[in-house]
Amino acid sequence: VNDILCHGAKPLFFLDYIACGKLEAEVAADLVKGVSDGCVESGCALIGGETAEMPGFYKEGEYDIAGFAVGIVDKDKIINGKDIKPGDKLIGIASSGVHSNGFSLVRKLYTDLNEEFNGEEVWKTLITPTKLYVKPVLSLIEKFNIKGMSHITGGGFIENVPRMFNGAELTAEIRKDSYPLPAIFEDMISRGVARDHMYNTFNMGIGFVLCVNEADVQAILNELEAMGEKAYEIGVVTAGGEGVCLK
Repeated sequence: VNDILCHGAKPLFFLDYIACGKLEAEVAADLVKGVSDGCVESGCALIGGETAEMPGFYKEGEYDIAGFAVGIVDKDKIINGKDIKPGDKLIGIASSGVHSNGFSLVRKLYTDLNEEFNGEEVWKTLITPTKLYVKPVLSLIEKFNIKGMSHITGGGFIENVPRMFNGAELTAEIRKDSYPLPAIFEDMISRGVARDHMYNTFNMGIGFVLCVNEADVQAILNELEAMGEKAYEIGVVTAGGEGVCLK
């Protein structure tokens, strides 16, 4: 639903798929409840799904869960970045943590998921649910000229922010010191991951980026704060076509 949102679309419905070696009713119920909670939070309907029990493929206790969402937006209201120009500002909305990307690296870094981090087992921090931005961002779209949006997923700032530029030769200059870096990412860096590599893998504390007119920045920040969101002016658009420049 965060991906759908990048074009200004409202999620309509979601379908899920769960595969496992042996179906455990309580686990399946928890998984479906999590999906259902996400649908409620993003204002879309869970209209169906598939459960596959494949004992020769998955070990007992293992499962795979996937899904897809469909959304809708009027053609003349699609946000595709065509009006972005140098001087426009970038606003970042805080993430809730690691979200659901980079976990191959996470598993290499944290071989003992019960080790202590910030006063509790580290797994509790690592599986904090991905923040869904649908309701606050759709509200902003109704009030402000949002020129472009990026969902910061796998590939981090480096791969995701330029997607809002619609092929134009532009650069997103992002100031790394413009917002607080969550402690879990600092901990990963302390375990030997190069800081620059982190920005090409994880969201680094910013889950969604908006491109807006400079004149609207403060009003949008105030609006997001009123909705309970932490948001920051994190950078500016310049000419050059470099994609992303981290400063």
